[in-house]
Amino acid sequence: MDRLERFYKIDQLLKERKLVSFAMFKSELGMSPASVKRDLAYMRDRFNAPIEYDRDANGYRFGAPRTGPRYELPGLWFNASEVLALLTTLRLLGDVQPGMLESQVEPLRARLRGILGSGDHSWEEVEKRIRIFQPERRAGDPQHFSVVAAAVLKRAKLWIRHYNRKNDQETEREVSPQRLVHYRDNWYLDAWCHLRKDLRSFAVDAIREAKLTDGRAKEIPPTELDEHLGAGYGIFAGRKVEWATLRFTPAAARWVSAQSWHPEQRVRVEKDGSYFLELPFSEMPELVMEILKFGPDVQVMAPESLRKRVSDALRAAAERYG
Repeated sequence: MDRLERFYKIDQLLKERKLVSFAMFKSELGMSPASVKRDLAYMRDRFNAPIEYDRDANGYRFGAPRTGPRYELPGLWFNASEVLALLTTLRLLGDVQPGMLESQVEPLRARLRGILGSGDHSWEEVEKRIRIFQPERRAGDPQHFSVVAAAVLKRAKLWIRHYNRKNDQETEREVSPQRLVHYRDNWYLDAWCHLRKDLRSFAVDAIREAKLTDGRAKEIPPTELDEHLGAGYGIFAGRKVEWATLRFTPAAARWVSAQSWHPEQRVRVEKDGSYFLELPFSEMPELVMEILKFGPDVQVMAPESLRKRVSDALRAAAERYG
């Protein structure tokens, strides 16, 4: 039982039994006499708990309210361990995309810091000891993220000016937001594009301008979203799916075998330790980039089109070095 849970237990015993002996506190809390005394003193000093010792009855009871702040235990829905988990989650969320949810997250983080101060860990220790580094994260405008998130939740149409890095062009279009997806350290908007008359994924960091419109968003069934945007490898998927077969060396297998590339992937290990990975994909560029990360430790076995794309990329890279 952690410290905050003990405070709840002390509060419960005093309210239910009205008078609680020191021996009962020790028995119910499973603590030493010194620890019980410290907890009672802490509740009086920190929470202004009106706990009094009745010498005649040889027990503790709640007395009249004390002067000062009203007695109230912090975190009525959480124990210290749960608060620690929540504060850790908020820290992770803040690191995932700094600034995007700060106005919404900070008040809750401040409250949790106060609650955690009565537990076994301090919030300073959490923020000191937990770090997340995201080298592939692309910075975006927090204001645009807030507008996009509002459109998703309000089920409203959205006007955006979006930058396409591939062709170095900006386009204006009206979309019906369906969901926000955090993928590989970046946010993407899955939406029905009224310009293209089809489902599209837009990198939120590439949105240069975003405005809510008056129209109601077109609803796309979740099954259709998953079929179109989640069938193949990566965020830029589609209905046309092929299967890739990759062969990793035994050395690379130690890392790859611990990864999940796709929910429907198939794997097998050869006698020499080689690791075969089969997975569906729709768009080549993202899968090619991932394959190239493994250099000589991976070989594309199929399909031939993917094998050639990776081979051409490696050849072009080698030519840059003479």
